[in-house]
This record gives sequence, C-alpha cells and structure tokens, in this order.
Amino acid sequence: MGMKAKKSMMKKVKKGSTELTASVRKDEAADFLPLEGGPARKLPITENSDNKATVLYIGRIPHGFYENEMEAFFKQFGEIRKIRIARNKKTGKSKHFGFLQFASSEVAKIVAETMHNYLLYEHLLQVQLIPPERVHPKLWKGVNRYYKPSDWIQIERKRQNKERTFEEHKKLVDGILKREQKRRRKIEAAGIDYVCPEFVGSEVSAPKKIRFED
Repeated sequence: MGMKAKKSMMKKVKKGSTELTASVRKDEAADFLPLEGGPARKLPITENSDNKATVLYIGRIPHGFYENEMEAFFKQFGEIRKIRIARNKKTGKSKHFGFLQFASSEVAKIVAETMHNYLLYEHLLQVQLIPPERVHPKLWKGVNRYYKPSDWIQIERKRQNKERTFEEHKKLVDGILKREQKRRRKIEAAGIDYVCPEFVGSEVSAPKKIRFED
C-alpha cells in the first residue's frame, strides 16, 4: 500500500470517528426518541415559576409577632413591599399565619430557605414560596389600611336597648315565657319541689287610643 492510500484511509477513519462522536453527543443531549422514528428530540424548556415568586407564606407565627415586628425582622434580608397577617374579623386577633412580599424573587427564595423551620418564640416558622399563578387576586386587598376590630359590646348594647314596637316586644316576651315553661318542666321532671317565681311583665297591655274632642 502506497503513501497516498494510507493518507486517504487515515482521513476516512478520522472523519468517521468525528461523525460518530458528534452523533453520540447529539443523542446524549436529546431527551427522548420519538416512537414514529426520526432524530432524537429535546423536551421544551419551561421556566420554573418559583424563580419569579416574590410572595411567601409564613405559618405558626407566635403571639406578639405582628406586622411591625415582622417588618423589622425580615427587612434585614431585603426590601419588603407588603405584609399581611390573617386576623379574625370579629375579634381582630391573629390567626398565626400571614403573607410577605419582597421586591426581589432572589431574596424571597433565600428567606424561604433560611427561615423555614426557624425557631422563634418556641414556634417553628413554616415559610414557603407561593408561585405567582397561585397568589389570590384579593390577597392584598385593604392591606395598607389599619385594621380596627368592631366594638361588639357596643353593637350588642345598641341592639338590646333599641326601641321596640308593640309586636316586637310581644314576640320577645313570648320567647322568654316559652323558655321559662321549658325550664319549669325540667325541674318537675327531676323531682325537685320548687315554686318558680312569676315572671313580671308577661302581660303587656296594648296602647290606649286617645280620642280628642272636636
């Protein structure tokens, strides 16, 4: 075999090994082979929604760790946009969970990794990232307003002391008498010899009509 034949053979071997290496790398980079045949394909790259998440769920919030305390503690990580603690509408007390929004998604991810299961006032905080598509549209409604619970004692006082019509007063007295009769039957059924005092004000007289002389 001459020198020219050897050189041409070496070129063919190198070319074949290069093509084989390229095809192997291409197959390794592919994710699956289609059933109908053809070249290997890759799955479409979907961006993780957690990379854009800026809202955090914080659970097991201890008593006394409210909006001001939470802002003072978490602002060491970065800029805070919104804070909301779930509260009882009637009493205004904390439900021990809330939500926190940072200006940066990277900061929110660091807080979720750092503060999850963090021991605070004998409570293990539960911190999780909320994907943007799972954030409720009304989550931040009224978050900038100071929450003032209703004075239910004053509301009940007004309801009890309001002026009633004759029909409303009669309905109120009938309900009291009905409960009184039920209580007396229970006392008699228990074999207790007890004389219940009479209920004062059970008989309500209708208002008199005044006739004016011409």
